[in-house]
Amino acid sequence: MNGLQILLAYAADLAFADPPWLPHPVRFFGLAATALEKTCRKLARTPWALRLAGVLTTLLIVFTVGLGSWLLLAWIRKFSALAASATAIYLAYTTLSIRGLDLAGGEVLDYLRSGRRDLARSSLGKIVGRDTGTADEAEIVRAVIETVAENTSDGVVAPLFYLAIGGVPLALAYKAVNTLDSMIGYKNDRYRDFGWAAARLDDAVNLVPARLTAVLVIAGSFVLRLGWKESYRAVRQDASLQPSPNSGYPEAAYAGALGVQLGGTNFYNGWPIRKAYLGKPVRELKPELYSQVRCLLYLTSALALVVSAGLAALMGKI
Repeated sequence: MNGLQILLAYAADLAFADPPWLPHPVRFFGLAATALEKTCRKLARTPWALRLAGVLTTLLIVFTVGLGSWLLLAWIRKFSALAASATAIYLAYTTLSIRGLDLAGGEVLDYLRSGRRDLARSSLGKIVGRDTGTADEAEIVRAVIETVAENTSDGVVAPLFYLAIGGVPLALAYKAVNTLDSMIGYKNDRYRDFGWAAARLDDAVNLVPARLTAVLVIAGSFVLRLGWKESYRAVRQDASLQPSPNSGYPEAAYAGALGVQLGGTNFYNGWPIRKAYLGKPVRELKPELYSQVRCLLYLTSALALVVSAGLAALMGKI
């Protein structure tokens, strides 16, 4: 995929976000995963059988998405190169979630600023997996920043990276992995075995994007005159302390840049899960921070676009 096509997909995301009426591949990934899980659980009764079923489910969905999108574009190209290019741009656009991420985070904090904490908690519950029913102001703000930070990698930098090196098929395959991980990649009793493959594959495909995101956030914080030195320090000292091999990098970069402390204890279905602290609590977690979060998100995405276009140009010459 060339740089112009990536730019147009990026512009489409900024213009339209993710309207609910528009067909979105991720919804179909989710439906396929749900259907296959139901079938597998009827057939697989032991932990090892469930793990094997999870491996096969993950590979089937990911390869079907990648190969299917490649075949679709190749078929359309037989009739019209322009139509194939337009389809590729549309599919690339569906892999990005820059403006949608901003709108989701902004909605939560808009409710919080206006004193409607119950609505803020409810809105937050739509974008995070943790319990939000009793979250106080600082916990809500922390959850929003952590979500924006992690999804700067998953929903912005990673798709742009894979669009550059492998085009739409690789980017959609990445989104399939990411979707599976968000659905079944949990270490609880239900998914410890069935979701094992999805979680491990998601760790692998995010190794480079997560670290690239941290670099870009540090660069963005330098341009915005935020705490870029503290961002760098937090990434070096704190990022690897998280149980996930990847999420700590963008979160630590955001924490340092904003001068806040992320991480700590979250509750999932009533059970406390403690994660390492990221960054130092120089500033309080207040809704007013979101203006800087938003600027950092958009600037990081713009820097990722430049890197993606450069990679696409390089791949075109190889």
